Amino acid sequence: MVLDMSVGGQVYVEDCEVCCRPIEVRYSVVNDRIRDFEAAAM
Repeated sequence: MVLDMSVGGQVYVEDCEVCCRPIEVRYSVVNDRIRDFEAAAM
């Protein structure tokens, strides 16, 4: 999974590389560091 650190954060759905089920990804970035990260099966 690749996160875009150039934005303040994102919420998006990505398919699992192993089982192809959707995963909701949420994260926030502050000063080029990940502040919060969450990934949950849908």
